[in-house]
Formats: sequence, C-alpha cells, structure tokens
Amino acid sequence: MDSVNRFQRKLAVVTGGSRGIGAAIIRELASHGFDVLTYARTEPDLIQLKNELLNKFNAALDYQLINASEQQQIEQFGIFILNQNRKIDVLVNNAGMFKPGKIADESPAQFREMMAVNFDSACSLTKALLPQMKLAKSGHIINISSIAAITAYPAGGAYATAKTALLGYTRNLRAELKTDGIRVTAVLPGATHTDSWAGSGLPESRLMPAEDVAKAVWACIDLSERTVVEEILLRPQLGDI
Repeated sequence: MDSVNRFQRKLAVVTGGSRGIGAAIIRELASHGFDVLTYARTEPDLIQLKNELLNKFNAALDYQLINASEQQQIEQFGIFILNQNRKIDVLVNNAGMFKPGKIADESPAQFREMMAVNFDSACSLTKALLPQMKLAKSGHIINISSIAAITAYPAGGAYATAKTALLGYTRNLRAELKTDGIRVTAVLPGATHTDSWAGSGLPESRLMPAEDVAKAVWACIDLSERTVVEEILLRPQLGDI
C-alpha cells in the first residue's frame, strides 16, 4: 500500500487483536476502511490476520508483540503508535485475560496480573494517546469491559474486580472528555465464543459470536459526532451463564 493512500485512511488501535473479540473488531473496522495497529503476545495469528486484511480490504495491520501485564511494554506500544504520525480515530482497549479464582484464595501474583492486563493496560495506553486525541478534538475510545462488571459470581475474583474498575474508569473518562470532542463508550459483553470458554463443555450455540460484539462496536462508532453510546450491554439470548 502506498504511503499517500495509507495516510488517507482512518486509523484504529485495537489491543489484544490476535484472536476472539479483538480480531473480530479488527476485521469489522478494516471492512469499513480503517488501518489498524494492535498487539498480542504471539505472532502466528497476527501474521495470518495481517495477510487477510490486506487481501480482503486492502487494509494495513501493523503490530507489536506485547505482554499486557508489563507496564513498560505498554508504554513502548504507545510510543510506537505516536511515531506513526497519524490521527487516532478509534482506540479500542480490548486486551484481557481470564483466570477463575476467589478473592480470598487467589495469590497476590494472580490478582496483580488480572488487574494489570484487564485494567492497568487500558489506563496506561489511553493516557499515552490522550494528548494527541485532545489536540485533534476528535476520536472514540471504546473500553471492552464485561458483564462481570455488573454481575458478581463466585469464580470472578480479580477478573471481575478489574472489569468493574474499567467500567468506572470509562464513566469518568466520558465525563472528562465530553467537551474535547472525544466519545467514550463502555462495552459489556456476556459469554462470548472465545478462548476463555474453551473446554467449558458448552455448545457454541449457547455463546454469543465474537462477530456480534464487533458489529455492536461498529454501531457505536458509526454515529454522528453529536451522539455517543455511553454503555452497551450484550448477553446471550438465553441469558447469562
């Protein structure tokens, strides 16, 4: 893709983009004319996704290999984004990790890891990109929280705590940025067909497709600048699991 064409396209940042909801959101955005920057821990799925987007949509996918629990690596990814010298139209903080556990029993290491991946990484990257977005007085920040942020369950532990924190963070961010022309949305998916549910024994038909979450994200983006979807809650048709 030549540089002139590339700089005419919109740019989205989607964290945790190799599989599941992240990859589905990337495909959806690419189909609507976005180039995408992402990160994940492993490369093979990213290589395949990069080739797919180029062949199907003539969209560019650039990425870095990042461990979202490592603050320094998130900061480096922020620098990588800013060095593109492109306006950031959409930021989707999607990176997440689920490990079941009870607050009384989880090790401090697991609690810190869940908070770092599911909450701290979103805060750090958003803070790194906000100066540029505020200067442009435009953009859309979408944080992928979870049904776990509003519905407690025994094995939720640190994961639910982190997603609850992310929801509160998103609400405050919305209040702070409304006069800067930046839209802020929290997306709270219920059980979705991703690796987190692998081995659960549930039929795929009982879970939401990741593509449906991606379509909901696009619906939030595809509105006039005069309107914002502040929060969107998605559940399987048969209810929570």
